[in-house]
Amino acid sequence: MENRIIKYITNTLNDNKNSKDAIQMQRYLKTTMPFYGVKSPILNTIVNDVNNLHLISNQEEYNSVIMDIWNLSHREEKYISIKLARKWKKYITLEALTVYEKMIREGQWWDFIDPISQGLIGILLMNNRFKMNKILDKWIKDENLWIRRSAILAHLKHKENTDYKKLFEYCLKCAHEKEFFIQKAIGWVLREFSKTEPEIVYAFIQDNERVLSNLSKREGMKYIKKNS
Repeated sequence: MENRIIKYITNTLNDNKNSKDAIQMQRYLKTTMPFYGVKSPILNTIVNDVNNLHLISNQEEYNSVIMDIWNLSHREEKYISIKLARKWKKYITLEALTVYEKMIREGQWWDFIDPISQGLIGILLMNNRFKMNKILDKWIKDENLWIRRSAILAHLKHKENTDYKKLFEYCLKCAHEKEFFIQKAIGWVLREFSKTEPEIVYAFIQDNERVLSNLSKREGMKYIKKNS
């Protein structure tokens, strides 16, 4: 079945490729990885078609299909891998964590890491808080910045279920970093959580004003300032 899925994906992408758009996409993302030049609406159609035509029946098959698509050469194929991983919600389990971590470590850029951290790692964290906290406690100290970013962004969509003590702990562990993608991630999660708990976020930013970067503070305060 995996071969049929991969053949369908690559054939459909080839049928819809656009070399002009491919060059623009490469330029926008500052990457040498090849593109077909196929945009999101067609990618979403491919994902829906695969979902409708090919039934995934167990965790091993899920892990294998996601990884085989991820290992294809073009960026759109990797996008489809992530979209399918998120769509097959039943199999977003701790047994898939090694697959997700491999994707993060190999992806090494925000267009891959952000949907993985929010839509996959974030769901694992929500559903397996105790075990995932232990894992993310290691991730937040990892030498790979994209793993650290993922540990932070895993909290992004938790709203009233946010473990804000753990989130704030991660923010402070990385607050000293000069890396743009870490500073931005801290500001992003603070801004998002401020929609649920503006007073808690405001107090955290005020209490740690000297530690947090200007970018993190500015991003974190955006929604609070707008509604104050």
